[in-house]
Amino acid sequence: MGKSSLINRLLGVRGLARISSRPGRTQSVNFYRVNEAFHFVDLPGYGHASVPGRVREAWAPMVEGFLERSRGRVTLAILLVDARHGTTPLDRIMRDWLESNGVRYVVAATKSDKLSGNSRTETRRALERELAGSKLAEGAVLTSARTGLGIREIWRHLDSALG
Repeated sequence: MGKSSLINRLLGVRGLARISSRPGRTQSVNFYRVNEAFHFVDLPGYGHASVPGRVREAWAPMVEGFLERSRGRVTLAILLVDARHGTTPLDRIMRDWLESNGVRYVVAATKSDKLSGNSRTETRRALERELAGSKLAEGAVLTSARTGLGIREIWRHLDSALG
């Protein structure tokens, strides 16, 4: 349960964002209108997707194009990291893009329910240190689409950003 599962949990609508047991299900930019007030935008993942390299390479221009066109209009980005794997060079590239474009963001560690208590604490500290240590970062949140861990905290960040 990753990115799309988290969107379903945040919006309280089962099956809204299509999910799969294999990473890489989201292969386009998907918009979800929330309360006629704002959009959640689900982008293809760049990390552990189980798709052929040529498919993943096709995502880059699509995601980059969306990010370039929406420059200045993104209120808050949620930078997702699989809690079991920690940060990757691609996560740092995304963080750098958000930083260089002045986009506020919160780091969400998905699948945190699969970690022990001590591992959760260390994972959060590592994410704060590696990805969320700037004035634009709103911190790191441990999340689980399965248990609901961190959902209220993500909404607090969203509510604050939407003002």
